[in-house]
Amino acid sequence: MATRDTMVHLFSCFDAMYVAFGEAAPTLTNDAHVVRAYESGRAFGSVALAFREYLGDAPSEVLAPLEDALRHAREGDDTGAMMLFALAMVVGPRVLVSLRDARDQVELDEGALVVLNLASKVLVEEILRVGDASKDQAPIEDSSWQAGAQELSRGLDASGNAESFGISR
Repeated sequence: MATRDTMVHLFSCFDAMYVAFGEAAPTLTNDAHVVRAYESGRAFGSVALAFREYLGDAPSEVLAPLEDALRHAREGDDTGAMMLFALAMVVGPRVLVSLRDARDQVELDEGALVVLNLASKVLVEEILRVGDASKDQAPIEDSSWQAGAQELSRGLDASGNAESFGISR
């Protein structure tokens, strides 16, 4: 994958997370999750902006598996807990692997590396913040919620995104 194609692909990951969390935040019912979704959306938006500044005029391509996982998580739980679970345990780790793969497998210029380092830093921070926001919440013991959470990962596995969102494929 060429440098520009790689950067456009990764931009699409962060743009999808930015849109999904920004749209979901005002609709969620748990205040802690509303705040976390707003803040995550803003953080991913800042990363998407850094990609846009690096890329210039580059439309975001819809990355359907990632977008579908976040939308499914939102539809499966009005509180926002499943969306945050998806970020921390399902989508976020796969995006991190994609960022690592880009560094390892594509020849990147200094500007691209700066953007990827920012993206990695922000994503790790957001995953940690999900943990902080969740630690004061009651455990979810609903078996249908847990089945829905497991389905998020199985859906990505079935779409060929078991470990990442496709830099190394």
